[in-house]
Amino acid sequence: MNKTICLVIWIFLLSACAQVTPSGTDKIADKPLYRDATYDGAADPLVIWNHQEERWFMFYTNRRASILQDSSAEDNSVAWVHGTPIGIAESTDGGATWSYRADANINYGGDEVTYWAPEVIHHDGTYHMYLTIVPGIFNDWNHPRNIVHLTSQNLLDWEFQSELPLVHNKVIDASVYQLPNGHWRLWYNNEKDGKSIYYADSPDLYQWQDKGKIGADVVSRGEGPTVFEWQDRYFMIIDEWKGLAVYHSTNLVDWQRQPQRILATPGTGPEDGVKGQHAHVVVNNDRAYIFYFVHAGQAADNKNASAYEQARTLIQVAELQYVDGEIVVDRNAPVKINLTAP
Repeated sequence: MNKTICLVIWIFLLSACAQVTPSGTDKIADKPLYRDATYDGAADPLVIWNHQEERWFMFYTNRRASILQDSSAEDNSVAWVHGTPIGIAESTDGGATWSYRADANINYGGDEVTYWAPEVIHHDGTYHMYLTIVPGIFNDWNHPRNIVHLTSQNLLDWEFQSELPLVHNKVIDASVYQLPNGHWRLWYNNEKDGKSIYYADSPDLYQWQDKGKIGADVVSRGEGPTVFEWQDRYFMIIDEWKGLAVYHSTNLVDWQRQPQRILATPGTGPEDGVKGQHAHVVVNNDRAYIFYFVHAGQAADNKNASAYEQARTLIQVAELQYVDGEIVVDRNAPVKINLTAP
């Protein structure tokens, strides 16, 4: 009898252990998650699996905040937001820690071009980047901005394919997602229309047709749209500069906004005491993680911050939860993460 009882207990414990193994391998993510050592301006994160190297890459706009440490640069110029490379960080432990790998080698635009807000996807063995281009380094915002398509076989070296024929030349922040029919949709920010969200469709990621403004049910004025599927529905998150608006849809056409923004209330963790901005969501093993950037030096308790302190940005991560039909997030909770190969 004792042997039988022991055997039953052993089988029960073995089964329980098997069920918790995935969370048992979770690690606690660094906080802050990542800070660029050169320009101290990591923003607009995009996280993707590198199939060749079997590790995670994080692409980011690398705003040149560190040049503002020179007091002569502390004026109203926005040159530090221009001339920005696209940085790449890598993680070999499932997204818990990140280290700088390289700047993306982008074969387009010349020496003083500005790169913003990379969107990167993998399809049929090729990586595709949709990147905002500003043709120079400028002291103000009054210059063209276009979205271009580049491709790569290794996520490091990128070749120009085309400039997308969108509504005009003041467009930024692409987000691309595959439609149920196999075609593709690209959402972007139309700056001339009050920073409204527009979209374009493509059958093959190369040929695009602009479709105009997204439906009237998306009322957000904002930037950095990101679209993902989770909990048997689609979500779109938009940076409204006072937190992130969340929309959901069953068909990628009709969207419903949830009442509450996320990441609007400053966090209490290290370098997280301001609103979250321009995010990217990774859904992995049915869990969803939001990577976002913060102007950490703009925290309320840092009222006399220098221009550099106010400009510097870094990346944070939090896990999303789905509660009563809405996305919520506790940005102060330790983030248990172990992203695996998709």
